[in-house]
Amino acid sequence: MAVRVFVAGGAGILGRRLVPQLVARGHQVTATTTSEAKLGLVAQLGADGVVMDGLDAASVGAAVAAARPDVIVHQMTAISSAHAGKPDPKHMDRWFLPTTRLRTEGTDHLLAAAEANGVPHFVAQGFANWNGSRADGSGATEEDPLDLHEGTAAHKLLAALRYLEEAVGRADGAVLRYGGFYGPGATDEALALVRKRQFPLVGNGTGYGSWVHVDDAASATVLAVEQKVRGVFNIVDDEPAPASEWLPHLARCAGAKPPLRMPKWLVRLLAGDMMVTIMTEGRGFSNAKAKRELGWQPRYPSWRQGFEEGLV
Repeated sequence: MAVRVFVAGGAGILGRRLVPQLVARGHQVTATTTSEAKLGLVAQLGADGVVMDGLDAASVGAAVAAARPDVIVHQMTAISSAHAGKPDPKHMDRWFLPTTRLRTEGTDHLLAAAEANGVPHFVAQGFANWNGSRADGSGATEEDPLDLHEGTAAHKLLAALRYLEEAVGRADGAVLRYGGFYGPGATDEALALVRKRQFPLVGNGTGYGSWVHVDDAASATVLAVEQKVRGVFNIVDDEPAPASEWLPHLARCAGAKPPLRMPKWLVRLLAGDMMVTIMTEGRGFSNAKAKRELGWQPRYPSWRQGFEEGLV
């Protein structure tokens, strides 16, 4: 059944892949952007575009009221703009502050607008790459807590994810914990660093991560919208993997030389403790629940195939 879908952040990396899939399924889509310059892009994707400031409650309320949606999909981040500047992994709390605010204040504004306008369903973007529970080596499930890395530069941005999950949970909505995105528009900066051999393996590269192609993340989101699901779902591929495996493969697929290997002490000095932790101690996630309850089957079940065929 076709529904009216309000995609907050519809011109972002995932929004650009999600909106066409929703439109192809017959849904009426309103997609937001922060820039009038991107309204043409939104129209090309097949959606009605609206300029909205996710950190302004009045702007959010007016946009939602005008769209009269059956479901709100929260995809607002400022990750693209964060990466457009000089990378600052040593100070992740400052680097990702705009996204942290969108995942806290922005979430509150969207949930308030949903309640005010009687929107019955809410789906939000979470994150599941290297921040799985480190209790053992297996992929974290939705029952496992996110590792908030307290006392590190990543704590504030990870605490914002917990805030989002709890707020959306209280509203009986769904949170999709997406793995690390790759695919068109999602890995341009990483590929540039890989080709310059500026993306090194740290130590033995024993930190695990989980990946998902942007088109697979979008297809899972369509299922969450259509099935009106509630709760938390890990949207990752079938194969959590250590950096020692995925990074050299990414370099090969990018036509680059193998990555350099750097000792932990040097990376800690250059990029901070958190980068060392991600690359040497990270934990991935399990997608069993999404497959079982959503019936989701990723086109790229492994980053091995995905890096070869779906980077651009």
